[in-house]
Amino acid sequence: MGKTTVTLTLLASLRRSDRLVQSFKVGPDYIDPMFHQHVTGLPCRNLDPVLTSEAYVQQCFARHSQLSEYALVEGVMGLFDGIGHGAWDTCTERRRSMGHGQEKQKSTNFASTAHIARLLDLAVVLVIDCSRLSGSVAAIAHGYRSFDPRIKIAGVVLNRVGSDRHLSLLKDSLEPLQLPILGVLRRQDNITIPDRHLGLVPTAELPELNALINRLADLGDTCFDWQRLLPLLKSEPLPSTDAINRVSPYSPSPSFPVRIAVARDRAFNFYYQDNLDLLQQLGAELVFWSPLEDAAIPKDVQGMYFGGGFPEVFAQQLAENTSVRDGVKTAILQGMPAIAECGGLMYLCEQIIDFEGKSWSMTGVLPTSAVMGGRLTLGYRRAVALQDNLLVKANTTVYGHEFHRSHLTLPPTQPLFETSRYDCDENMGCEGWGLPANIHASYIHLHWGESEEIPQQFLKECLKVAPS
Repeated sequence: MGKTTVTLTLLASLRRSDRLVQSFKVGPDYIDPMFHQHVTGLPCRNLDPVLTSEAYVQQCFARHSQLSEYALVEGVMGLFDGIGHGAWDTCTERRRSMGHGQEKQKSTNFASTAHIARLLDLAVVLVIDCSRLSGSVAAIAHGYRSFDPRIKIAGVVLNRVGSDRHLSLLKDSLEPLQLPILGVLRRQDNITIPDRHLGLVPTAELPELNALINRLADLGDTCFDWQRLLPLLKSEPLPSTDAINRVSPYSPSPSFPVRIAVARDRAFNFYYQDNLDLLQQLGAELVFWSPLEDAAIPKDVQGMYFGGGFPEVFAQQLAENTSVRDGVKTAILQGMPAIAECGGLMYLCEQIIDFEGKSWSMTGVLPTSAVMGGRLTLGYRRAVALQDNLLVKANTTVYGHEFHRSHLTLPPTQPLFETSRYDCDENMGCEGWGLPANIHASYIHLHWGESEEIPQQFLKECLKVAPS
């Protein structure tokens, strides 16, 4: 059991007792939020100041946490693991793209869990893997508590405790610190969540997930000190409706009455909920459909959105659905605007070549193929648009995240972006397809929370298309 499993244990126990809880995830992750939503019934929200801004993180948390009785934020990596020293400040760089000056953010843990805890003034519950610890647990806890005095460590959860004797040693070691033990989770050999090359296997592929969640709820009912935990999780309501409206990042009224086909199934399911909300707030009707299962594109749509996911895992089924492949290609070549991120980009290629070297035909919109490999491409990106395209104007700077194990056989002749790493000036090359001009196909995942002009531009282009 790791951090995500401990988080799900907390959420499952809260929901079993009919408590409404809003969850959040630090960072750009897509899969962990799927598990959160499966348990809570509410979309999990990503808190990422790199993809958005510090102000947006605060607004997002305030907007959504006050609608539930409890709120819980799952961190990312270790407490202080963030963007390295000299990272670019998102707001400053975004101002520079509009003609202003340029500065650097001097922070060694920008976008870390600690950074988010400071921004939101939240207490931290430290989960410690005790499987290979006894007396050293105190040194670890003391180090985390003293490293940054601005962080409020409310207590610890001792994870993977082996026996009563093991627990006794851990407690004796921690006693001088007077740091509350908020939970004790014994080793659980029968509780595992399978994973694959990009992390956990998504919820839609786990038929036994509900049984697992029930076991986690059973565990959570007995392993936590709820009397101490519940006050930490209690949401603080905003004082008025006006205050709620002030922290809303969305336009007040819809202005783009269009229908957008959003591919959402086992192959395509990496979407930031805030992006989908923004499209709806701007007036779009989202039509969810499956390139795996459906026989055709939804009727009367004026645009398409293909998120990331695992098309390589379902490449044969995607390839065999020739009517949809042909329909997607025809619609795009006839001018329908389409956003395709990562897995969506792969679907627009001529082929996907899987880990076993087998080739599977895709839509063929792009004259290149996606080849799966062992090399992981991972990291935040600062991307400057090289030309006007479907979503942004030339020279606009956007911030995104790459996470994939595929590469393309041929690069684009007129790429969308020149990219560099977020935390330094290292050039990462050019990428992204904008030909035909009505597509935006890129490995870079974008969060639109601080860039409402991106979905606005997309929907403007969709309005030019007659429903088909």
